[in-house]
Amino acid sequence: DHYDHLDYETITKLSPKIKKIYTGLGVGEHLEHWGISPEIITEFDWWEGETVLPGIDLTATPARHFSGRGFRRNKTLWASFVLKTGGYSIFIGGDSGYDESFKEIGKQFGPIDMAMLECGQYDVQWPDIHMMPEELPQAAIDLKAKRILPVHWAKFTLGQHAWDEPIIRVTKESERRNIPILHPMIGEEINLDDPAPSTRW
Repeated sequence: DHYDHLDYETITKLSPKIKKIYTGLGVGEHLEHWGISPEIITEFDWWEGETVLPGIDLTATPARHFSGRGFRRNKTLWASFVLKTGGYSIFIGGDSGYDESFKEIGKQFGPIDMAMLECGQYDVQWPDIHMMPEELPQAAIDLKAKRILPVHWAKFTLGQHAWDEPIIRVTKESERRNIPILHPMIGEEINLDDPAPSTRW
């Protein structure tokens, strides 16, 4: 429920178009307070999921992070998600430090066609809540992911690194470990059957 992932203004503007919301435990309280009907909110604990539409399965999976808005901490559940649709398996990582969860998710849901892994706003002072760029390829290996799509970089400034340092470092390490990496330009489409090489930033 951090502000960069759950924004009041965005949710209220999207509200008339929202038919269903799937989220972690406790987040529904924020949404209901903002006028979202509880009937359209489904909260998942880790390892819970359901078929959200015909042919689309969503499961909440663990992450290593924390939650909170203002002075309230850890009253809601942070999570990653596995989305299965059209024969593809996509990991949506959210914010997470590196831990053994990736191996367990890989065992249960691998192979993963594409892993969206957060890469940015890291620092050696908080290694447990955001991965260092060099940890992403290992997380991909643990997930049995065919390719990675780094996210959460070149946005909000929380860390002390340059805006483009995350993509430079993760690209270097991914190439060293021979793991395909996608970093599309803004608006660029990705075809999972035949992903074109990404233009370098």
